[in-house]
Amino acid sequence: MFTKRTLALALVAWLTPASASQTFPVRAVQEINEEATAQAHQRDETATRAFSDIQIQTSDGRCLFVDPLSGDFRANLTPVQVAECGSTDGQGWDVITEGIHNDRPGATLVVNTLTQACLNFDGRGGRVNLFSCGGRAGGGGGVTDSQLFAYEGGNEPLAFRPQNGEGQCLAVEGDALTISDCAGGEASQTFTFASEASEASTPQPTPEPAVPEASEPPTVTEAPADPTDSAPTERIPVSRAGGFLNPTAAAEAHRFDRTATRPVQYVSIRASTGQCVSVDPTAGDFRQNVIPLELVRCGGRVNEKFDLITAGRNNNGSVKGGALVTSVLTNGCVSTDGRRAADDNVTLFSCGGRAGGEGETDAGQLVRIDLDSDEFVWKPANGGEDRCIVPGDGRLVLGPCGEEATFTIIHVGPDA
Repeated sequence: MFTKRTLALALVAWLTPASASQTFPVRAVQEINEEATAQAHQRDETATRAFSDIQIQTSDGRCLFVDPLSGDFRANLTPVQVAECGSTDGQGWDVITEGIHNDRPGATLVVNTLTQACLNFDGRGGRVNLFSCGGRAGGGGGVTDSQLFAYEGGNEPLAFRPQNGEGQCLAVEGDALTISDCAGGEASQTFTFASEASEASTPQPTPEPAVPEASEPPTVTEAPADPTDSAPTERIPVSRAGGFLNPTAAAEAHRFDRTATRPVQYVSIRASTGQCVSVDPTAGDFRQNVIPLELVRCGGRVNEKFDLITAGRNNNGSVKGGALVTSVLTNGCVSTDGRRAADDNVTLFSCGGRAGGEGETDAGQLVRIDLDSDEFVWKPANGGEDRCIVPGDGRLVLGPCGEEATFTIIHVGPDA
């Protein structure tokens, strides 16, 4: 259950604009599933490591680190943090120039030796974190641009430029690693491998990944396996207009708002039916618009995760207490349109209400939410006196504002 105490802590810790500091989704776990984690983060014994188990220092002499319990049950989606060197666990890194997950000359993977996860830039979400090398949550991935950074060798100060983010560099903001536009000589974008290179063309020994001990794995509610659990980034079929996903158009339509205030992040929303709201990114059109909001067994997958935005590019404060409900997976906003068919009038749409992403504030995407409560009545600001979002036949629709219109903000499943 997403308790009031947890919500209060989230508000204190993260109620700041994204431009001021990186905000971390409220997804920390008390223990991880050792079997799933070992499967997701398998050490590449064939890899060529330019450096093994070294520290990565920032320009002010601090070190990058990761807390395995700050992500999900597999130790994925863990934010990269900054602390005094030697003051925390998780400060060891391998620099891999060739291996199972790196086949690109002049590029490197940066792998944490505590979790064996790779430094990763999520271009759709604008977030920097650690994720299973190869980009698949369960460990089945090959090579992904989001984890490859330009590298010419040596341990001179360098900038981390992800191959999936042209003109963007990793940067330190406060005690977090985030992303910003590259600026030559910018101190916040300068990092140093803090030891001599391991002069080897064969794998060097690295400590086995450490995971917190647990008497038994966390209880996980199984979720349906059919819906896609990552936002597609290549030309694949979609259910509605256009026939195929257009990644460029989708990225333009669903730009991550770095200026937004997100007091609550990475939460599940449970309906009165006991099911959770979920997004299948292939169920909409070529821009990932008009995606139905499905109701599924609660499983804590990223498809079921949402941020609440109380101020930002697409929430100008015109509705007092109004919040946008945005999908973590696609960056689209839950939207209502009474002109559509009765069984298709609640969908995920570009925030601001314009298909191409140029919209500003759309009242049909705003709902008043009391942040001191776990529950809220999903009544869109343009919904009229008795018009709310309610469970329909396997998905959300517009209907009368009765008990069915009450939803609960929770943490559930593997990231509970």
